[in-house]
Amino acid sequence: MSTSLFDLTGKRALVTGSSQGIGLALARGMAEAGASLVLNGRGADRLEAAAATLREAGAKVATLPFDVTDHEAARAAIDGFERDTGPIDILVNNAGMQHRTPLEDFPADAFEKLLQTNIASVFHVGQAVARHMIARGAGKIVNICSVQTALARPGIAPYTATKGAVANLTKGMATDWARHGLQCNGLAPGYFDTPLNKALVEDPKFSDWLANRTPAGRWGRVEELVGACIFLSSEASSFVNGTVVYVDGGITASL
Repeated sequence: MSTSLFDLTGKRALVTGSSQGIGLALARGMAEAGASLVLNGRGADRLEAAAATLREAGAKVATLPFDVTDHEAARAAIDGFERDTGPIDILVNNAGMQHRTPLEDFPADAFEKLLQTNIASVFHVGQAVARHMIARGAGKIVNICSVQTALARPGIAPYTATKGAVANLTKGMATDWARHGLQCNGLAPGYFDTPLNKALVEDPKFSDWLANRTPAGRWGRVEELVGACIFLSSEASSFVNGTVVYVDGGITASL
């Protein structure tokens, strides 16, 4: 099979929440596959710092700071970019947050914030980008799900609910938009060493549990998500729609 199927040369990818962690790693990987990048986050300074590191490696990078939980801000930013700069061919909805508290004590305001950040943002940004993709008859949307899309563990029930919803929203996107030439899929990381998981990574008891629970026997490295993201962003996945690809070291396959 030709490696040209995975070539992203000439494509532009918007990655939300891309100033650090998984988002930055995915952006770097897609740049190495030939894509130009649009980094998004709320902090312009952090975005510029991330962009600078990618430019040093030869990537073509723009920044587009806006709040993904604000419907009007997302639409205005994306419409303005499409008008003034050019098309967004690939969207990676990566922005997300976590809050760990036993469900019986979970604060209502934290629950609402999770809903807005993890679910509503996928709708806001996805709709704004898809309207332009539909007009062109082509586009790739990759929504970042989680191992918690399929599994739950104590203390993160609302997060689990949001990531289950992202998977179903992804199915809905595919159902509505596949006929317009879009492929909309989910990428579900297992347990990866990221800033979001810092407390767990630094907890020896949890890391030991994870090593025993995961068939691969370790935390994932963010670079190990890149191949699946490139697949879902490229012509290699031209007939893949509404599915979730788990990159989890086998944790969802094993009791």
